[in-house]
Parts: sequence; structure tokens; C-alpha cells
Amino acid sequence: MKRKCFYSFHYKPDSTRAAKVRNIGVIEGNAPVSDNDWESVTKGGDQAIRNWIGRQMSGRSCTVVLVGANTANRKWINHEIIRSWDSNMGVVGIRIHGLTDLAGDTASVGKNPFDFIGYGNTGKKLSAIVKCYTPGGSTSKERYDWISKHLSNAVEEAIRIRKAN
Repeated sequence: MKRKCFYSFHYKPDSTRAAKVRNIGVIEGNAPVSDNDWESVTKGGDQAIRNWIGRQMSGRSCTVVLVGANTANRKWINHEIIRSWDSNMGVVGIRIHGLTDLAGDTASVGKNPFDFIGYGNTGKKLSAIVKCYTPGGSTSKERYDWISKHLSNAVEEAIRIRKAN
């Protein structure tokens, strides 16, 4: 059975890279949003965005944060991570900087987004618990193959980690 997952990523620079991961098909992801749909959602302000994110997360068991060069500490990425964790969803990060975009370019590695989110009132960061994977390989194809092979296991592990914490 494929898990239903929510994908969180920095839309403009990483949408092509995110689409590659979503198309792997080892987990069931939320439907991609078009530029026009996203513009329509954002015109409704912060509450409309929160509501849209909530609807997208409904019925999902895990959030996969696709980590690009500038994903960490973005307002809506942080919101999605916190909402996922608080909703007892698994949360996992997969770095995608090594995947090519439409122009064939890769990006620089970004910071771990879980380093910016506290774990309750423990004084720890969520990164002490939640894993953020850097795919093996030196080419886009090798990294894509790594993600394809390991994504479903990373999701299952994230769900186990959340249940234990």
C-alpha cells in the first residue's frame, strides 16, 4: 500500500525538482498546484493559505520536505512542518539540490529546515529527531535513483519516529 504524503518545498526555484520526486510514484502525493491556482490562494491572504495547506494535508500520513538551496526557515515551509508534526504526521527531509531543473542546472545545498524549529519546550531543535537525507551519488540521475530506491523507507521511518515522539 502506498502512503499518502504531503510534499513541502520552495515553489519557484524547486518546482521542477519536486515534480521529478513526485513522479517517482513510490508514495502517493498531493496533486501539484499550478501557478494560477497558487496565485489565487495567496490573494486570499495568510488565512486562505493556512486553510489551503490544511486541506492539502488532510488524510496524509507524512510530510516530505524537499530541501533545496533556500527551503530552510521559510514562513510557509515552517508552518507546514509544524502543522504536520502537531497533527501526528511523520516528517522527513530529502535534499533535492543535486537534481537538475528544466535548464539542466543543479543548486547549492541548503540548510536543514528542521534546525529552525523547536521541539516543544525541550530546548532541542526538531532536527535532533527528524531526519534529513542527502541522496547518494554525484549526478542528477544517481541522486534520483537513490531517492527512488529509499523514499518509501524514509517515509515509513518518519512515521515510526513520529509515533515514538
